[in-house]
Amino acid sequence: MATQSSPPELPDPEALADTFHVYEIDRTAEDGVRYYGEPLTESEQVIHRIAPAFRQRGYRVALKREMGEWVLIAHERSLGVDGIPWLNVGLAVLTLLSTLYAGTRWYGLSVLEDPTAMLAAWPFAAAALGILAIHEFGHYIMSRYHEVEASLPYFLPFPNVLGTLGAVISMNDHIPDRKALFDIGVAGPLAGLVATVVVTAIGVTLPPVEVTRGIVTNIELGYPLLLQGIAAVMGEQLEYANPQLLPNPVVIGGWVGAFVTFLNLLPVGQLDGSHVARSLFGDRLSLVQLAVPVALFGLAGYLVAFEGGRAAGLWAFWGILALVFGRLGSATPLDETPLGPGRWAVGLLTFVLGMLCFVPVPLVITM
Repeated sequence: MATQSSPPELPDPEALADTFHVYEIDRTAEDGVRYYGEPLTESEQVIHRIAPAFRQRGYRVALKREMGEWVLIAHERSLGVDGIPWLNVGLAVLTLLSTLYAGTRWYGLSVLEDPTAMLAAWPFAAAALGILAIHEFGHYIMSRYHEVEASLPYFLPFPNVLGTLGAVISMNDHIPDRKALFDIGVAGPLAGLVATVVVTAIGVTLPPVEVTRGIVTNIELGYPLLLQGIAAVMGEQLEYANPQLLPNPVVIGGWVGAFVTFLNLLPVGQLDGSHVARSLFGDRLSLVQLAVPVALFGLAGYLVAFEGGRAAGLWAFWGILALVFGRLGSATPLDETPLGPGRWAVGLLTFVLGMLCFVPVPLVITM
């Protein structure tokens, strides 16, 4: 039933009068509290101005156009996990299976000959999924710390030589300020980097594997400076004179962590690098986002001209993705108070560490 007064725990229509003129309020169990009215400024500015008042009362809001009417919808925020997250669990199990299968290829095992071979590939699966999980839970923990509603990680299975496309979390909430945006954005890459260093340090001390069949014999990996430095410190090697010898698959798990970290730190769209850069540079992020696809297409052109096109398609593909991600926009905090020098230092260090995860030719499949 429609009313003219809001529930006692929510802002009164008069409190919104300078931004959104309310002429009707409706409350249902399914749709939350709905304020029908007319925005008195641009829709983005409406949310920016009134969201803090709702957030203080434990609600998030969205402005929509329905049946010719503007409606401001307020939902109660939930920071916990309601019930068993079956989708998250199901995707995690599928990703575990796909990475176990991918691991059998790096160990030179055949599932067709021995189905139990997948169990022997657990070190690779543990390394790759462990890094991805630590990365995403870094985001999740900081989201909880700043009271931003976020999902548990969604792992993405994929039948390639790595067994996965990574993992993501979903944030269906407003970011209160630049500090929260920075902390949530930077926590994943930094946590993932720590896990990558540990996994790689363990992996280089394990014996290499001899692989004589399968697609992995036609894969050349390029190792970024981070992994090369870890191997050097440990007094170990990443490449062998015998072409049939490959680093222990745990090292490949570390390679996955480094590669994912670099890609996530690209400052475009909703990637981690965009959250960090947006919190540091504010609206100037738009200029940075224009430079990213130019740099990626330039790298692809360089590889075509001087490296026989090795990995050029990979970077051209990511250049296209960067254009698409840039069009989707980035997160906008409610409070634009600039960050202090401490977070600036951490942010710049994170981007430097991200560059240590970069290699111009990360992966090439030869036939």
